[in-house]
Amino acid sequence: MSTLLNNLDVFTTGFRNTIILFLVSGLFALILGTIIGTMRVSPVPAMRGFGTLYVNVVRNTPLTLVLFFFAFGYPKLGLPEIDFTTAAIVGLSLYTASYVAEVLRSGINTVPVGQAEAARAIGLPFLQTLTLVILPQAFRSVLPPLFSVLIALLKNTTVAAGFSVAEAGSIRAFLAERGEPGMIVLLWVALIFVILVLILAQLQRYFEKKWKVAR
Repeated sequence: MSTLLNNLDVFTTGFRNTIILFLVSGLFALILGTIIGTMRVSPVPAMRGFGTLYVNVVRNTPLTLVLFFFAFGYPKLGLPEIDFTTAAIVGLSLYTASYVAEVLRSGINTVPVGQAEAARAIGLPFLQTLTLVILPQAFRSVLPPLFSVLIALLKNTTVAAGFSVAEAGSIRAFLAERGEPGMIVLLWVALIFVILVLILAQLQRYFEKKWKVAR
């Protein structure tokens, strides 16, 4: 307990930055993943092709390489400079969006075809059919796997520690300089991560009950 209490400032800063990374990256990943997921089922071949290419390329690229590119490769392109935290957010968002897109695509495929046909029968165009009829039902059906993706994102934020981002993954290295036992520090970090994951699991159960479809 003394390891935690004596270094509460480091733990607080580390996990505060982790939560910021998670929330911001998660928001952008949900938005981009929804766009890519809808492109995957679009009737336009070019949009389907782009969505498929994005998912296959990004999802099959290690996250470390994605973050490495935005931390060190991106500045070489002559584009406006970004700090390591912003680079981590961009990398995590783009990487996680590919998983969100696939989860959402599977949810869209569970919506009965008759729903879309009925929407078209009353004159709704594709975009309105998607946003008003299909996506609300799809999100309800994919809540468990979608939260699994978000939990994976929470844990993936630790990779950013390798790129000079002061978050939970860097706590052990920082406290090693203070002479704190590494194993004890790692156990505290793991315990706090477990607590955060349990909070996400509770949120999942809450939304599942709130959006449960009566049958």
